[in-house]
Parts: sequence; structure tokens; C-alpha cells
Amino acid sequence: MALKVGDRIPNFTAINTNGTVFESQFIIGKKPVVIYFYPKDDTPGCTAQACSFRDQYEDFTDLGAEVIGVSSDTVASHQKFAKQHQLPFILLSDSNKKIRNLFGVPSGLFGLLPGRVTYVADKNGIITLIFDNSLMATKHIPKALSSLKKLS
Repeated sequence: MALKVGDRIPNFTAINTNGTVFESQFIIGKKPVVIYFYPKDDTPGCTAQACSFRDQYEDFTDLGAEVIGVSSDTVASHQKFAKQHQLPFILLSDSNKKIRNLFGVPSGLFGLLPGRVTYVADKNGIITLIFDNSLMATKHIPKALSSLKKLS
């Protein structure tokens, strides 16, 4: 069952770029959050999206929000990707697709690729926006910012 606007983001754990366990309950329900699912590190659309989040990261933190990127890439891949592009936000490795399935993220491009979906949740962990667009990678950033501004 896919999460919908108005649902609370459930608790989950994953390994982050530091190789340590990330526990969602320490952020979700404490501050606004942007969780974006993307297909793959170092592909053109995903790199453009990550760099757009990086370039506007301060705008997100100024609104009190945390940005979290999730893909099925390995921790080593995330470490290389984050270092190469100086990504200041959390990347989570979802190699078993547990988080993707928990959220109900659909596959994109005729089921050939993992979908690209951004979720914005308020400080209580309630989803206020779901933006599902696999082809418009950089459009996720202004949509997420606009949604966060409405919360404050």
C-alpha cells in the first residue's frame, strides 16, 4: 500500500554514507523532512537532481528541514557519489528495496527503472507533498521548497 498525503512516515532504518545505521525516528517527527527516491548514483538525471538539492540545501535547512536521498546503490557507491559532488545531505542505501516498498514508490519508465519520487513531511512526520516525476529530475527541488514554505 503506497503512502499518501496525510499519512505519517513510518519508522525505518538504513545504512548511510558514513556506513552507520540511520534511524528515521531521530529526524522524522522532529523536523520537516524531504525524502527523495532516485534511480541510480552517477546517472545524468540523478546527478542533476542531487546537485540541485546540494545547491539549494541551505534554503532547505533555513526552513528547518533535512534532505534525505534514497536509492538501491551500495554504501560505497553513495560515498563516491557524495564525495565527487560534495553532497551535504544524507544518502541512504536501500539495496533490499525495503524503504522503497515501505513507501510504495512505483517503478518509473515502463517499470524498467526504480521510480523518482519526492516526499515532503512536516515536523510531525505527516506527508504534505508527494511529487512523482521520473523524467523531470530537477523539478523536484522547487516543488519541495514551495511545499516547505507553506508549512512555515
